Amino acid sequence: MKKHKFDESSFIKGYYTSPSVCNKLINYFKKNPDQHCKGLMGYSHENKEDKDKKESTELVNSPNDFFNLFEDYGSHLDNSLKDYLESYSHANRSFRFEIIENIKIQYYKPKQGFKSWHFENNGCSKSRRRHLVFMTYLNDVDNGGTEFYYQGITSPAKKGLTLIWPSAWTHTHRGQISPDKEKYIATGWYSFVE
Repeated sequence: MKKHKFDESSFIKGYYTSPSVCNKLINYFKKNPDQHCKGLMGYSHENKEDKDKKESTELVNSPNDFFNLFEDYGSHLDNSLKDYLESYSHANRSFRFEIIENIKIQYYKPKQGFKSWHFENNGCSKSRRRHLVFMTYLNDVDNGGTEFYYQGITSPAKKGLTLIWPSAWTHTHRGQISPDKEKYIATGWYSFVE
């Protein structure tokens, strides 16, 4: 498995999937415009549109539907998580966790993106079970990666690169906004199961 190196102390790891997997996800997005929705921001118990902070078009699927369509991506995530937990074994000393929330394919036009600093578990009812985040860049975007505030790291937006990181405030992040390139990602969460 090809990896992207980050400092071990960052708790961010990167793994590459094949370009063909990325192409399948992008093609699925393009062929299903009737399933597209606006990207929303989570504010406590409700979601709202706020284009100053986040502007995107999304296609959302349940984990079962998603992995029935994209078994190869599911295998990639399984292998990536296994390696992540070998590096950070204490992340696995917790309640059982798995992908239970919907998985998103997100599309950003030039000048769009997740512009504000945020993290994936803000304690609200929808996000409080989130343990780890996964995100895969589906195309190359120069200066279109992800900035991690406390780690001082900006990941590159390289086609096939999947990042895994903790969902807490320690990994506050935002997207780099490309002025002239479009960007596709797939993203979701490993959440605790009661």
